[in-house]
Amino acid sequence: MKRIAITTGDQDGIGPEVTAKALDEIGPLKGASFIVFRGPTAERLFRRLPFKRIMVSSLADALDLPPLSNVLIEVVGHHPVDWVEEAARACLSKELQGLVTGPLSKTLIKRTGRKDLGHTEILKRLSKAKAIYQGYLGREFHVVLATAHVPLKNVSSRLTPGTIKGAVAAASMLRGCLPGLQKKRPLAFVGLNPHAGEEGILGREDLGIRKILAQQKAKSVEGPLVPDAAFFPRNWKKYSVFIASYHDQGLIPFKMIHGQSRGAQVSLGLPFIRTSVDHGTAKDIAGKNIANPGSMKDAIHWCLRLTKGI
Repeated sequence: MKRIAITTGDQDGIGPEVTAKALDEIGPLKGASFIVFRGPTAERLFRRLPFKRIMVSSLADALDLPPLSNVLIEVVGHHPVDWVEEAARACLSKELQGLVTGPLSKTLIKRTGRKDLGHTEILKRLSKAKAIYQGYLGREFHVVLATAHVPLKNVSSRLTPGTIKGAVAAASMLRGCLPGLQKKRPLAFVGLNPHAGEEGILGREDLGIRKILAQQKAKSVEGPLVPDAAFFPRNWKKYSVFIASYHDQGLIPFKMIHGQSRGAQVSLGLPFIRTSVDHGTAKDIAGKNIANPGSMKDAIHWCLRLTKGI
């Protein structure tokens, strides 16, 4: 039985709503037990879910209960940032098998006095992971970011041999958890410059990338691919995972194809599985019952799928 924690994020955002809607649509699943962290104001959203509900005041109390697929355990109260830390520690101690996070604002984290910018920094600090790479899981294709929240002018200097090798290793690890034939397909590293540098005419960075990738033959990775052609539909089934050199290079095509209501994020490099919604708190539509739960559904499904690979 996989015990999966779900944190609902900012309580004045859409996190509680999309979590409740996603669980309502997913329903009880054989081999999975859900523990949801939420605030007291979200009670009405969870009233009609197809689970037997048990409410507790702490994660310790939740873990004392037997894991059952038809029982939803709700940890009510405390602070949304504390939920993430508590659940992460339980994942590190193997008391939980996976973590799904709802949208958490940087403002809310800052108000607690923490220096962490977001979920990734919190989880990296607690796990002492050397590096965490952002992966994005979609129905059509998957993307790993070699560099994430880095200004464009700094991307070239951040694409060090260590970063490139780390991104390839992270993508390879993700590939190993994918179903069916996806495990056997090569990885694709997307070049940095237009035309992947045109043999050094448009920048020499891609020559360095090619040299490093040649040393990664055991990982079965191709590239650097020409960026403006890398994400053509014919490549979606050719490669298992695309590795983007920088944030927007990977996320613009990913979000154009999958939209804001589908797809999930996964943190690669942690010693446990953590997936997340691929959207923010959307406080402007909170409480209007119009939030789409698609990304939360994907995050839950992918968390369960990926835990089978660890």
